[in-house]
Amino acid sequence: MYYLWGYLLVETFTPPEGKRNLLVTSALPYVNNVPHLGNIIGCVLSADAFSRYGRLRGWNILFVCGTDEYGTATENKAREEGLTPQQICDKYHVIHSDIYKWFQIDFDFFGRTTTEKQTEIAQNIFWRIHKHGFLLEDTVEQLRCENCKRFLADRFVEGICPNCSYPEARGDQCDKCGRLINAVELREPQCKVCRQTPVVRSSKHLFLDLPKLEAQLEQWLDKSTSTGDWTANAKQITRSWLRDGLKPRCITRDLRWGTPVPHPDFKDKVFYVWFDAPIGYLSITANYTDQWEKWWKNPNQVELYNFMAKDNVPFHSVVFPCSLLGAQDNYTLVSHLIATEYLNYEDTKFSKSRGVGVFGDMAKDTGIPSDVWRFYLLYVRPEGQDSAFSWADMALKNNSELLNNLGNFINRGGMFVTKFFEGIVPVMELQQEDKTLLALVGWELQQYIQLMDKVKIRDALRHILNISRHGNQYIQVNEPWKKIKGGDTERQRAGTVTGVSVNVACLLSVMLLPYMPAVSQTIRDQLNAPPSCVNTMLQGTGTFVCCLSAGHRIGTVSPLFQKLEVDQIEALKKRFGGQQVFDPAAVPAAAAAMASVNGVDPEKAKQLTQAVTEQGEKVRALKTQKAEKAAITAEVAKLLDLKKQLALAEGKSPEPAPQKGKKK
Repeated sequence: MYYLWGYLLVETFTPPEGKRNLLVTSALPYVNNVPHLGNIIGCVLSADAFSRYGRLRGWNILFVCGTDEYGTATENKAREEGLTPQQICDKYHVIHSDIYKWFQIDFDFFGRTTTEKQTEIAQNIFWRIHKHGFLLEDTVEQLRCENCKRFLADRFVEGICPNCSYPEARGDQCDKCGRLINAVELREPQCKVCRQTPVVRSSKHLFLDLPKLEAQLEQWLDKSTSTGDWTANAKQITRSWLRDGLKPRCITRDLRWGTPVPHPDFKDKVFYVWFDAPIGYLSITANYTDQWEKWWKNPNQVELYNFMAKDNVPFHSVVFPCSLLGAQDNYTLVSHLIATEYLNYEDTKFSKSRGVGVFGDMAKDTGIPSDVWRFYLLYVRPEGQDSAFSWADMALKNNSELLNNLGNFINRGGMFVTKFFEGIVPVMELQQEDKTLLALVGWELQQYIQLMDKVKIRDALRHILNISRHGNQYIQVNEPWKKIKGGDTERQRAGTVTGVSVNVACLLSVMLLPYMPAVSQTIRDQLNAPPSCVNTMLQGTGTFVCCLSAGHRIGTVSPLFQKLEVDQIEALKKRFGGQQVFDPAAVPAAAAAMASVNGVDPEKAKQLTQAVTEQGEKVRALKTQKAEKAAITAEVAKLLDLKKQLALAEGKSPEPAPQKGKKK
């Protein structure tokens, strides 16, 4: 029925009338890097858990994703590795695919944006926007490196800030004073590739006329945010973009690696990645099925769910919808925008260059099963606020919640059937105590469904663990291992408790499927559960049915989880802790002392350079989201402090050189 990982199996499917049809997307990961745990939980894993749940509910789900392969970042990575952009894309697409397979991400199709369909659909949308008058032309002054024979994207140029005279300001923003700047305003600019001085050249560009589309956008947003499930941060970020009025947004770039602009006056340009990349959802679907328009041009029958981290919200709630509204082609717009906050690593940030944090290609080498990774990441999913991955907490949750709670309950029920009843589920005669348990379990199931329907994935998981806690208490109070040795009445009681327990375990196997698909299947295999149990438990508001009736023979029961030992966790924590983790608030005095005694410290400078880059990206992300001024100010202060430390480590003055000019 599905295309899976690029292989055509048999047939495609279309959204039928009278059924709930969900088109689910994960934000397309940049092809040129390896995703870390925060990337995985923010996009693909959250979307996968919800898609798996939706299929259990009987909804018609199409789940697509793929690598975002065009743009400056890819060109930069290709230059670093001595490869062509296409070779970089081919290399890292395979890396991404392998990582998501290991994490059991069940895409219907995982594609890429460097395809003919991408060019065809993006250019069609462009021409429709052009036809309906939603494009503007304007001349932009840009820096061009004559040595490299190219216009310089913002990240390829640096110079002296025109505001504070910081000597290493980037072409879009100064990391010292935090002000947004235009690259042509930089004093003494340099090409970061060849270090030559670029020249100012005029370049004509196309802009999406967002002000002209603003009324349509607001009308659609009012409906979508009121009827759909938008996370609170998605609503807040979108409102902040609209608060001051929208501005025209450039959709073209003077690059070589991108989707070509088809307009004859702009034939040497490509589409800006944030115009082009979201169209990748459409082209990836089109590479999956020739019926793609029945999903993407069918707003009355299809609900679109977008999963992402919060830094991607404006492009999915404002820019991309405006592109589709401007095309006026009955496109399916997002109904439910699900944005996570950020997942940090221990008390710092993930950093590949510093060796800090677990990245997707490393997780499988830890010896910890992918289901346990899935469980813990979904347990700490940053749904309402930032959260952190912690090795100690992961071990605690594995050993307490999985091993001692969930695994213990499921294993006990199965072992009782095997040991006391020769592997056959006994007759159950329910008493009030059993009915009380079933009522508790039924309530937890209903809460689980209500939360999962609203994409509260982390909160719903608590109700699975509550059920196994109720079950453990039920077994402990009734003591079937003692009653089995008594008279007929007590033996019957032991049988009832055992039969009820394995049926609760069967329910848990279904509820666990979105979180731990392999463990879910193992439980059902051990219980020899009929396939029908998967399709019945989560219908409607939730129905706890007896799937393992008296006389049912179960399979071989064995433990589901293993303990994570202290020495194992300590070794992993050390392995992924990096060379040194910098706390901007803690090290200025130490850095100053080191610099004053030893002078230049190349290793510290290298690490601080990376820390400065990452902190600068954080500041830019906050400004993009139009976060509160106090939050931005605090992060800018950390950035400035890191800059001072870097200057000291390089043997420079921590203050910028005074600006030359006439005395006043």
